[in-house]
Amino acid sequence: MSKQGEETTGIIDYGAGNLLSVRNALKSLDIPTRIITDSDGFENLERLIFPGVGAFGESLRHIDEQGLRQPLLDWLQADKPFLGICIGYQVLFESSEEAPDVEGLGFFEGRVVRFQSDDHLKVPHMGWNRVDFSDPDDPLWRGMPDDPYFYFVHSYYPDPDDKKLISATADYGSPFAAGIRTGNICAVQFHPERSQDLGLRFLKNFVEATAE
Repeated sequence: MSKQGEETTGIIDYGAGNLLSVRNALKSLDIPTRIITDSDGFENLERLIFPGVGAFGESLRHIDEQGLRQPLLDWLQADKPFLGICIGYQVLFESSEEAPDVEGLGFFEGRVVRFQSDDHLKVPHMGWNRVDFSDPDDPLWRGMPDDPYFYFVHSYYPDPDDKKLISATADYGSPFAAGIRTGNICAVQFHPERSQDLGLRFLKNFVEATAE
């Protein structure tokens, strides 16, 4: 296993979002990063993060314009370490109600759906919310309390066809898939870079778990 300081974590630049916030969070953990803007940037990476603030359609249009769709799919199909955050989670699926005419990466079957707003449920879902883990022994959740709270900002969330993918749930009106995990590929709807100490712990766990 390589030493943590020798490893490189790539961060996808898809033209929007909180890329620098994620990079700064990783920097605070002494995790070296590389910003990925084209297919050449994938060389010699240990792991890949697709951060997320933005719209489904616009994000994927940037991915296609930068020629990143196929390199991303190749990475995922090879089961290389990957973390999707918010929109980086949503684009893994086939489609979204936010942009019905835009094709997602389609790595997982399922679609991204919108919360149904009413007098009691404000959309977007914004703020701290409790997350329940499907497998508390997963190394991604190492060192987490029994009732962890993470920070969310979103109006849409993935609805995976394969419910076995779901690694974490949260409740907003009803339970929704707050995270998925299969092999070395994981994604979450919350923002670890905005979730203070627990968020940093999650990012550290991701790096350590994918270095084992």
